[in-house]
Amino acid sequence: MVLDTLALKPLRLAGAAMLSLAIVAGGAMLPGAPARFADAQEGPASVADISARLLDSVVNISTSQTVGGSDQNVPRPEVPEGSPFQEFFDEFFDQQQDGGGPRSRQVQSLGSGFVVDESGIVVTNNHVIEGADEVSVNFNDGTKIKAEVLGHDPKTDIAVLKIDPGDKQLKAVPFGDSDTARVGDWVLAIGNPFGLGGTVTLGIISAIGRDINSGPYDDFIQTDAAINRGNSGGPLFNMKGEVIGINTAIISPSGGSIGIGFSIPAELAQHVIDQLVEFGETRRGWLGVRIQSVTDDIAESLGMDNAKGALVAGIIKGGPVDDGTIEPGDVILRFDGRDVDNARALPRIVADSPVGKAVEVELIRKGERMTVDVTLGRLEDTDVAMATPEQEEDGAAQEEPATVELFGMTLAELDEAQREAFGIGESVERGVVILAVDPESAAAEKGIQPGETIVEIAQETVTSPKDVVEAIDKLKEDNRRNALLMLAAKTGELRFATIRID
Repeated sequence: MVLDTLALKPLRLAGAAMLSLAIVAGGAMLPGAPARFADAQEGPASVADISARLLDSVVNISTSQTVGGSDQNVPRPEVPEGSPFQEFFDEFFDQQQDGGGPRSRQVQSLGSGFVVDESGIVVTNNHVIEGADEVSVNFNDGTKIKAEVLGHDPKTDIAVLKIDPGDKQLKAVPFGDSDTARVGDWVLAIGNPFGLGGTVTLGIISAIGRDINSGPYDDFIQTDAAINRGNSGGPLFNMKGEVIGINTAIISPSGGSIGIGFSIPAELAQHVIDQLVEFGETRRGWLGVRIQSVTDDIAESLGMDNAKGALVAGIIKGGPVDDGTIEPGDVILRFDGRDVDNARALPRIVADSPVGKAVEVELIRKGERMTVDVTLGRLEDTDVAMATPEQEEDGAAQEEPATVELFGMTLAELDEAQREAFGIGESVERGVVILAVDPESAAAEKGIQPGETIVEIAQETVTSPKDVVEAIDKLKEDNRRNALLMLAAKTGELRFATIRID
């Protein structure tokens, strides 16, 4: 499986390029039969009218970038006298001697975009204009205007351009509500695939909320409308002519459309676009927590009816909630009035919130549901919205006499000898260190490693192997089937894991 962004870098069409056209015969058309679907519910009768209305608002984006030549001299090859390659090599190596090496060259790139404001605001993908020395906007009538990059955001792959339209009357297209889009809705894509500008394709929404691991805020609309290289930055329209997505990527083993394309939803894009227009950069809210998913086992150990929300695995020092407002082990269920269905949703919701805004956060803490008030900071590029702690394996641990064997783990109290043996940092203040893990044990199945430290069990602090045994016994008395462990990595980063105890 290959995940492609859709810009052409560069696009070359041979003068004698051949387009192979296939005509599919599905049976003879009856005389006088209308060229439309028999039932309106089967699909739109025609998209000609809506296409004609929207075509002038969709543009082609062309960029150029200067690429320097190599400093390495290539030895002149020996070719027979009179060879057809002799003249080519002579010219190439004479230029290399004169200029000290191959000359720099211009690399072209093509993509798509669309007008969102008649004053000259155009939206496209970041990867279309990234690294470009010059950007131009090309309209359906042949008009070409140089563009200025107002701002770009690599995390969502969105860029905003500004052009001076002069006497040209621009046609802007409105954004629609992508949150109301449903799987099966008809959608229209217009763009510049393979340099063929003004191309219209029709399809449906195949899925929503897709995470393709391209960035921290993945929430793509999947469509089977044909999208190819060069469609990057083009709009995905609903049948009202509203933009509900920005086409950005495809999955394809060949580089061409196989009916799996992805669009950035309008609800995510609009907020980014507004900030890029106003500030030239994004200004995202920041909560200052490390989170992980709530699994079924974790939900059960916390007494939750189902696995939902985002589990707080750690608090970032100096962050907005480093005052105890939110604690490790809390499960965030709602943020500023919006449901947090899973850990992946929280970074997007927080990032959409204004910096400095006071918001209500609903969470579960030690089985009790409560609401806390927090004031958001600003997410900088170096900040982490969601993190999974790294785990490293060290050599054999030096076993202390006072140890306990439990669920395949050898446990000991954390002291200076263990800190030195495993390289455990001072940020891990207390806990029970894991000296060894049986590779066939339940602990190993959960990815628990020697050198990690058990800080809490069932959200109660443990500082000795005896505390661990007593905590497990209490859970068994309460008929719990899982034990929720808070684990600290050697660097102090926290995560949660569950172990079956029944």
